[in-house]
Amino acid sequence: MILLNFSHPLTAEQLQQLEELAGRKVDRVVEIDAQIDPQQPIAPQVAAMADRAGLTPEEWQTLPLLVNPPSLNFSAVTLLAELHGRCGYFPAAVRLRPVPGSVPPRFEVAEIVNLQAVRERARGKR
Repeated sequence: MILLNFSHPLTAEQLQQLEELAGRKVDRVVEIDAQIDPQQPIAPQVAAMADRAGLTPEEWQTLPLLVNPPSLNFSAVTLLAELHGRCGYFPAAVRLRPVPGSVPPRFEVAEIVNLQAVRERARGKR
């Protein structure tokens, strides 16, 4: 599985949590700078962000991908639309949560959200 990380670097512990939840090994982590210029249109910046993953059109459509989206909400939703166009489906996404009472703040993997399954369930509510 390839983890496309558009957020803060993940720890070895978080990667282990992801592997346990996914039931498969993270073979490669691709760290991608997700900074945007808020004064510029977001769609071209997010397309460039996705380009920085370095995947070919075939790889976008065939590799097992997991996405840790950027924290900025508009970047995240625009990125999901971009990735859906490249993959042909919504990739699964990592959700982190703060560890209660941790000082300094730490985060753990809360879940892997199967966005394509969310979409399919929602279609039944049309």
